[in-house]
Amino acid sequence: MKIQHQISERAYSASGFAGRYQKLVTDTVIPWQEMILWDKAPDTEKSHAIANFINAGKALRREDTGDGFYGMVFQDSDVAKWIESASYSLMNSPDPELEKELDNVISLIAEAQDKDGYLNTYFTVKDRDKRWTNLHEAHELYVAGHMIEAACAHYEATGKRTLLDVMIRNMEHIRDHFIVKGNPGVPGHPEIELALMKLYRLTGDSRALELCCHFIDERGQDPELFIREADNRTWSVWNSNPRDEGDREYRQCDRPVRDLEKATGHAVRAVYLYAGMADLASETEDEELMAACRRLWKNIVSRRMYVTGGIGSTVQGEAFTVDYDLPPDTAYCETCASVGLIFFASRMLENEINGEYADVMERAFYNTVLAGMALDGKRFFYVNPLEADPGISGVAPTHKHDLPVRPKWYQCACCPPNVARLIESFGKYAYGENEDTAYCHMIASGKVVFANGIELVCDTDYPHKMDVNYSVKGKGRLAIHVPGWSKKYDIIRDGKTVDAELVNGYIYCDIDGESIIEMKLDDAPYFVYSSCLIPRTAGMVALRRGPLIYCFEGTDNGSVKALRIDRDSKPEISSFSEILQVYTVSVKAFREDASDELYPDTPPESSPFTATAIPYYTWGNRGETEMRVWMR
Repeated sequence: MKIQHQISERAYSASGFAGRYQKLVTDTVIPWQEMILWDKAPDTEKSHAIANFINAGKALRREDTGDGFYGMVFQDSDVAKWIESASYSLMNSPDPELEKELDNVISLIAEAQDKDGYLNTYFTVKDRDKRWTNLHEAHELYVAGHMIEAACAHYEATGKRTLLDVMIRNMEHIRDHFIVKGNPGVPGHPEIELALMKLYRLTGDSRALELCCHFIDERGQDPELFIREADNRTWSVWNSNPRDEGDREYRQCDRPVRDLEKATGHAVRAVYLYAGMADLASETEDEELMAACRRLWKNIVSRRMYVTGGIGSTVQGEAFTVDYDLPPDTAYCETCASVGLIFFASRMLENEINGEYADVMERAFYNTVLAGMALDGKRFFYVNPLEADPGISGVAPTHKHDLPVRPKWYQCACCPPNVARLIESFGKYAYGENEDTAYCHMIASGKVVFANGIELVCDTDYPHKMDVNYSVKGKGRLAIHVPGWSKKYDIIRDGKTVDAELVNGYIYCDIDGESIIEMKLDDAPYFVYSSCLIPRTAGMVALRRGPLIYCFEGTDNGSVKALRIDRDSKPEISSFSEILQVYTVSVKAFREDASDELYPDTPPESSPFTATAIPYYTWGNRGETEMRVWMR
């Protein structure tokens, strides 16, 4: 069933925009996060993540564990994602010192593994007798999944089996517990499903595939599974009650996965699960499972996704709510959720080539994912609102989660390393291949050597400039995705304009030898209008240029609350911001005069104003200020 698969990360050498971001992650983000994991970063919230592994090793050796375990129950996953991003970095930029640091951290992880293969510092240090008794809350399988993904990336990068063998033993332990011994249970937080598929494809170990099938097939078969689990224990991590109304939908276990119709519950858990489902569907040719994935995809992108590619509209459970509930000011839009949406989209592309999946990957990456990290790589958003108002955002009880300034770090630090690993592995999502076709899903400057023999060099300043040049050689086909946002485009091959047929968002070019293929996209900024079905933004307008959603900041405009956009005007590229390294867009607007009265009975005076917009991913990099994506 698989139409194409991801390329090896080694096959892609990034340049341009992607290359600059990978360099930022390699030079700044990975070292910064390493300092945090070792509790060496100044003026930053304590992590203790590496110390937890050291103390787990001591616990297994029956030594004094000193300060014990500290952090979230899933603190180990921060280390796993750091290892994964650092491993991808080694593929992109070999670094003996970084490889040595990885060897050191992995040795600590190996020492923290129990003799039966179990690996989780929370339970090894703190609650050894409670292993596998609280799948509802305790994230054991989630952590194992991230460790498996780290092990796969590390082996791909170095050829070393040090972490891979640890995680194969851990997989064997998990399989023994849930399949051989028949203990009931599914992940409270899905993630291990897609990790097991990576392990299976890397090693060919059918037990990993069997375990993935087991967790996906068992999910929702017994909607009261977590209730019975809670009845059999006397302890809790967060005092969450599986009997609470909506808990089964919240954890995506209210029905078998093949019966799912709508995206529900915790947004990150949902898209991690759906990515695993689509991954399994492509491997096993399970059309019923794929049909469920299509339904879930359609529900997300047509009713439950923000214009920025953010998902999860409420702070209450970091969750999806109902169709068209997409408030901009209290939006949650967790960075990890958009990373997960990219995972889901990329797995859907493995099953069927459809430009909509690539369009959503691009929307989520260039807007919400990149907004999750400051331009200097040292501050991070967990939550990505579409409005910010100093004095309200991060202050009012309803807006406490919507911070107007990125923190350096936070205790629940799942998002920063997630952004880092995605950026370092960007080539996997931008390009794909099968036996005779090379796929360009996202426009990414750099060189690609496909396993099918095709070689490609992409030269572009995308997403800020819209001309793309592909130099390609080999024998087979090149499939170029034409972004759905481009109102017009030209394809020029070896100097001649080509009237190529667009098939599900892709243009296919036969390759036999060498060719230069140019794609010229529409670089004009334009308005995006909100559906009247979305209550809070009905009648409002946003700006878009290329894949980038724009926003208005007080730094450029004064109070953006006082602005109304002239919808009859034409937005224009206005200048290049040296500080933000982006093109700004200007548009005619009207500024209303502020009134001292809360509710005056006369209309406000207004005057013409030229408003300036910047790409959404760059907001919040020039100090605390107002921000709006949707404008009156």
